[in-house]
Amino acid sequence: MNIRRPAPRILAISGSLRSDSVNTALLRAAAATADDTWVELWCGLGAIPPFNEDGEDDTPAAVADMRAAIAGADALLVSTPEYNGSIPGQLKNALDWASRPYGDSVLTGKPVGITSASPGDYGGAWAAQHLGKVLEIAGGTVLEPSFSLPLADQAFEPGTDVLRDPAHTAALATLVSALRTAARPALAVVG
Repeated sequence: MNIRRPAPRILAISGSLRSDSVNTALLRAAAATADDTWVELWCGLGAIPPFNEDGEDDTPAAVADMRAAIAGADALLVSTPEYNGSIPGQLKNALDWASRPYGDSVLTGKPVGITSASPGDYGGAWAAQHLGKVLEIAGGTVLEPSFSLPLADQAFEPGTDVLRDPAHTAALATLVSALRTAARPALAVVG
């Protein structure tokens, strides 16, 4: 008897709040390469309140929803813009919430792929490095290599989430495939 494992579930998180974000478009392009993998774009970043240790025992609803989404995923794909050479404050704030409770967070052992996109020549590579460090310290298992999309404002076919360069699409497909291979079945949804 063959038992088929359900398709892995990847939660895609964009570190940008912009409605026309190239990082969100990059995640949609990655999802389009995901054969036999379920990719969900999480859009709750803007609702996460500032992290405050004094409020840890009274978890805000938006934080509980984010933690449940992460816990219910087999892997994460996070895309970040680069603001002043690092990750945006709202993304770091959300990851601070997700990293709690210390030692038992929804990020612990979770496979994570990282992408970044920027209109600059390096595609937000510094931010991707910083994001990897934050996620590793928070307990995630960060896959290598990450993918940084340079000149992102020119990288997509007009009005679409389709990348102009097939090599970029292939790099995304490789990252999604690595996530699919590393995916760990989610054990529980945490409130």
